[in-house]
Amino acid sequence: MKIFKLSLATLLVGLIAASVLLYKGDLSTEYVDNKYSNAASAFLTMENGARVHYRDQGAKTNPAIVLVHGSNASLHTWEPWVERLSTNYRVVSLDLPAHGLTGATPDHDYSSQAQINTVHAIVSHLGIDSFVLGGNSMGGGVTWRYTLQHPNDVMAMLLVNSSGLPQFRRQLIDEEAPSRGQEQTQKNATPLIFTLMSKPWFRYIARYIDPYYLAVQGAKSSYNNSPVVTDALIDRYYELSLRDGTREAIISRFSRFGSRSQEPADLTALGLPSLIMWGEEDAVIPVSVANQFAAALKDTTLVIYENVGHVPMEEIPARSAADVVSFLEGLTL
Repeated sequence: MKIFKLSLATLLVGLIAASVLLYKGDLSTEYVDNKYSNAASAFLTMENGARVHYRDQGAKTNPAIVLVHGSNASLHTWEPWVERLSTNYRVVSLDLPAHGLTGATPDHDYSSQAQINTVHAIVSHLGIDSFVLGGNSMGGGVTWRYTLQHPNDVMAMLLVNSSGLPQFRRQLIDEEAPSRGQEQTQKNATPLIFTLMSKPWFRYIARYIDPYYLAVQGAKSSYNNSPVVTDALIDRYYELSLRDGTREAIISRFSRFGSRSQEPADLTALGLPSLIMWGEEDAVIPVSVANQFAAALKDTTLVIYENVGHVPMEEIPARSAADVVSFLEGLTL
């Protein structure tokens, strides 16, 4: 009995110590907003009370490009493109609900439709009724979903390592079935945060623990161990995730993933031109999805980048921005 009590006491002490060591409180909105906003930052309060952070840069009289970031990212991911595109284009970027300096919203709605509504609110507020819409990862999903709902608004799509159509996953499973059991290699592991956030037990403790090392692993994996993954970049992901209320919003968003519609989406009715850009070493969304998009859309230009991961606009900003310019110069905007 004494041994049992000693073991139990040791376990409890260990758990308490681990809780203290792993615990991380939120950062104040004032601190985070001051650090990650700039002179171009503006805020729009939507009808649902959400305070949306956006930036409207470049020449206001030029054709507009609206850019949507991916999961756990922010509008900052587009700044390398903004620097290169804003001379000839009006470039609008925004932080989606549960992200960046938008963060938690009063109605706690972080669904795909809420993301679409947020994009629509920004372009309506700015009086932009026709634009090129681009998105990376989850933001690519927002892009094609928005275009299906508002086809007359979008002149062209930029799909950068984009999340795919619901039917793409089934197609991939069917195509890979003959090779199951064979050894397959992948240079980088998938960001651990996505695996962990799919687990209810982790979502329960995620609001309390320090996510720093998840930010490190996620950045290195997503960016294909690129030298652009600096301490400053990791701090950006880390501190934005700790902004007061954001962790709760992230947990709520991931809790909804299983409820997303799995009905096939049909993009064949969209006659607009689309530029599909993909890093060949993407550890988040396989490069095979780029080919699925090329088959699903009518008018596409496909660019695959060797030795590039999930975030080409930051990993190879000059080359990827030049490809955007070349694509857009071939259009009548």
